[in-house]
Amino acid sequence: MYNPLLQMEDLPPFDEIRPEHVEPAIDAILAENRERVEALLDATADYTWDNLVMPLELLDERLSRTWAPVAHLNSVRNEEKLRAAYNACLPKLSAYATEMGQNARLYHAFRHIKEEGEYERLDTAQKKIIDNALRDFRLTGVELPEEKRERFKAIQQELASLTAKFEENLLDATQAWHKHIVHEERLAGLPDTVRDLARHTAAERGLEGWVFTLEFPSYLGVMTYADDRELRRETYTAYVTRASDEGPFAGRWDNGPVMERILALRHEAARLLGFPNYAARSLATKMATRTDQVLDFLCDLARRSLPQAHRELHELRQFAAEQGCPDLEAWDVAYYSEKLRQAKYAFTEEDVRPYFPEPKVVQGLFAVVERLYGLSFRERHDVPVWHEDVRFFEIYDADGELRGQFYLDLFARPDKRGGAWMDDFRGRLRTPDGRVLPPVAFLTCNFTPPVGDKPALLSHDEVVTLFHEFGHGLHHMLTRVDYPSVAGISGVPWDAVELPSQFMENFCWQREALDLISGHYESGEPLPDELLEKMLAARNFQSAMQMLRQIEFALFDFRLHLEYDPERPGRIYQILDEVRREVAVLHPPSFNRFPHSFAHIFAGGYAAGYYSYKWAEVLSADAFAAFEEAGIFDRETGLRFLTTILEQGGSRDPLELFVDFRGREPVIDALLRHSGIVAEVGEEGQRPDEA
Repeated sequence: MYNPLLQMEDLPPFDEIRPEHVEPAIDAILAENRERVEALLDATADYTWDNLVMPLELLDERLSRTWAPVAHLNSVRNEEKLRAAYNACLPKLSAYATEMGQNARLYHAFRHIKEEGEYERLDTAQKKIIDNALRDFRLTGVELPEEKRERFKAIQQELASLTAKFEENLLDATQAWHKHIVHEERLAGLPDTVRDLARHTAAERGLEGWVFTLEFPSYLGVMTYADDRELRRETYTAYVTRASDEGPFAGRWDNGPVMERILALRHEAARLLGFPNYAARSLATKMATRTDQVLDFLCDLARRSLPQAHRELHELRQFAAEQGCPDLEAWDVAYYSEKLRQAKYAFTEEDVRPYFPEPKVVQGLFAVVERLYGLSFRERHDVPVWHEDVRFFEIYDADGELRGQFYLDLFARPDKRGGAWMDDFRGRLRTPDGRVLPPVAFLTCNFTPPVGDKPALLSHDEVVTLFHEFGHGLHHMLTRVDYPSVAGISGVPWDAVELPSQFMENFCWQREALDLISGHYESGEPLPDELLEKMLAARNFQSAMQMLRQIEFALFDFRLHLEYDPERPGRIYQILDEVRREVAVLHPPSFNRFPHSFAHIFAGGYAAGYYSYKWAEVLSADAFAAFEEAGIFDRETGLRFLTTILEQGGSRDPLELFVDFRGREPVIDALLRHSGIVAEVGEEGQRPDEA
């Protein structure tokens, strides 16, 4: 029977892939891979790159390339049959990955390459693959006794199912709630973009009036602008209790037991491998090397930020009281913060939306990248996609070489996972016959979609998000490494992988770049100087409070995995409360169930790694400072960043790459300056691992 997943020669045939294709395709490839691995091991005892490692790279690449469109569809077009097929494959994929990681013959074959002379003949990227593989064999339990190996394998399979269940519960809970409003007076304060989206949502559901949901553009609009305090309270309550034991659907999709089981299994797996806890296990593949190093870094940032954050909160409470709200609650914070920002800077995000129509922003983003690196973009219309909103582009360099391809899916819709992310379909690969297959990326956001005849008008925050995800995309697509396991974002330590994405965000604040990405959707007029000055003045509004919010998430995540005790389960909220007492200035109500929707650590790759955002932000801010010094579009600096950072992928240690670009190790000064947080005397010049 024809199976498009097995017949893919290039890009995924999204118009042909069906749920019934998924499990047979994965079963077939896993069986072929197992057979091929045994054949490779049986063929010789003198293992080399050519007779073992490269063939394994090709096997892994085909499996990854077959699974990637399935996993992607499960995120962007989630429906019952596909979800069932996806979930049926998770334990099989987990079992295979653990089986390969615990294959003693394979492990000893890699050790042979490392120890018997072949290793010294390899290039830098090839050596990195060997070193990573030997590390990962140990982290998959290859050296454990058989009984413990089997237990580790079972843990990994159960974790794969549990993390998928966490995400499903969150998606179902998010989709379940809506607020239908028929009386227009309840919409007071809401800008036209939010009202239009709500009317459009109601019409799609066959209802009169307006419908608000928990999809982020709708939720944020209500929380930021709705004068109706009860509407804000109701929406906030529904949002912060998703997938929990509280709120309008209390207990229905409760992630509480899922979280407890995930933490227990991670801890058990780490202990099996000889680590004291999962936080220590997490650092085995990170830039940071010690758990106290991470805690000290986060606590130091918190210490520097707390005095300013207390001042910011005091100002907000005082302002809210003057506006008739003496009892500021969690559902009032975004609303009065926006009012305060308008009062201080005569500026609101809605003022700038007309200057950021989505088509102009996308073309401007391409123009920024072209000026930095000498690249060009071409859109193709002959590529199958999963939704009519999705577009497909190719990137070419000045020599006409195809460097990468990507799908762009920008708008929120039902059955699409929330948030924004970049994922890869294929890494760069040089085939045995010498062909170079270009990397392919999925770039996904959840922006307010176009309504009526207007183009989608993006907030500046949404523009920043697009640049962030595109930074990840460039890191993946511009690599010059020919081996998928260390090409692009693959093999890059998690606490360095955010460097290129956060680096790109900086261009959203520069006049020269804004001239390229802004233009009024009616007149084409670029963003006026007066409005830009207001934006820049407001850029660091409540920046210390925002810094502490990210530190709160990072410390909670890290301590949760560092301090887990199987004799004392159920401490998730106890630890969160302790963290908040240390670093938070705002304390949410007792019914807030934030961890139940913290998909980054319970369903994504950030477990005991959420600190990476701040760690990498030190690198990205310092890297961008080089452009501030030379000129933000200085081609020489741009090409140096391209060749030393973006093209290297995971082939070398990220600190070495940073030093190649900057000429020295990173320091924290630029991050504090960009965040509007003044360093105390004598504190400049610290690296993140010294902070």
